[in-house]
Amino acid sequence: MASLRLEAVTVRYGGRTALDAVGLDVAEHEIVCVLGPSGSGKSTLLRVVAGLVDPDAGRVLLAGRDQRGVPPHRRGVGLMFQDHQLFPTRDVGGNVAFGLRMRGEPRGRTEARVDELLELVGLPGTRRRPVGTLSGGEQQRVALARALAPRPGLLMLDEPLGQLDRSLRERLVVELRLLFRRLGTTVLAVTHDQGEAFALADRVVVMEAGRIAQTGSPAEVWQRPASEFVARFLGFTNIVPATVRGRTADTPWGPVPVPPGAPDGPCALLVRPAGVRLTGAPDGASGEGLPCTVTARTLRGGGFSEISLLLEPERGPALEASCPLRSAPEPGAAVRVRFAADDVVVLPPRTA
Repeated sequence: MASLRLEAVTVRYGGRTALDAVGLDVAEHEIVCVLGPSGSGKSTLLRVVAGLVDPDAGRVLLAGRDQRGVPPHRRGVGLMFQDHQLFPTRDVGGNVAFGLRMRGEPRGRTEARVDELLELVGLPGTRRRPVGTLSGGEQQRVALARALAPRPGLLMLDEPLGQLDRSLRERLVVELRLLFRRLGTTVLAVTHDQGEAFALADRVVVMEAGRIAQTGSPAEVWQRPASEFVARFLGFTNIVPATVRGRTADTPWGPVPVPPGAPDGPCALLVRPAGVRLTGAPDGASGEGLPCTVTARTLRGGGFSEISLLLEPERGPALEASCPLRSAPEPGAAVRVRFAADDVVVLPPRTA
């Protein structure tokens, strides 16, 4: 049985539809991240599950039970916000113990649970510290411990690392995944940060204008985006209208090879930067391939081991390519490129 099930959930704010007949299952012990731009409906989805917003249509089921009319504090879910929302007048222990005391847990059991959780989130011995003396990362750990304290059947995270600097976010997201795996926690998180979602989730749900645009494992979504919207949201820019004919596609850049099994006909074509291969003479004056001029280059990758090149081709729109730092040409250089079918994705054609 799914820990969480949404059945055709619709939410409207005046004339705007925030969620449009959304259906979603989250299995027990699964970590699902809902990813999307601002206004896509991801935070509304979280608030509906928490009971903070009533759907106009559809049902929310937790452990198989319809939540219609069930108030937030009786749903058995934990909720953690990006701004921590800690109580400034309480110390660390008082914050973590809040939910347990509201439930009337005995004092001895509450104190033992607080100590257990502070140890679990890497903050042993901080029970008496004022929360105002903690760093942002430490406050986030306290907020997590507070959300986990009542042992919720579902833990929901709303942009949980959004206010932290990138290096701290990258470290904490790995720690969170390991912690949730260790505890067997069922998690529904929303974020606009794809790197955060892909590092944390077993399954990613991409939302567009109140609907689910794609769902799948992080690898599936990254390798095979389902639409031009998803591809562009993930940061890909080498996308053009095209027509597939057999093993190639007619594009503004000329013929581009496509993977085996691609259906003939109109489509949108994505070429990953890794699939734009530099070829021919170093000065681009001879050899095969589409002539291009390097207009910009940017360091990227772990340890800045790769270069992202922006190319102005002889025909067609600008191209992004990636290549090793040691062989990257300088801006202004003339190069030639060919396309690798392994890094080409055939998408549905653009709609008006």
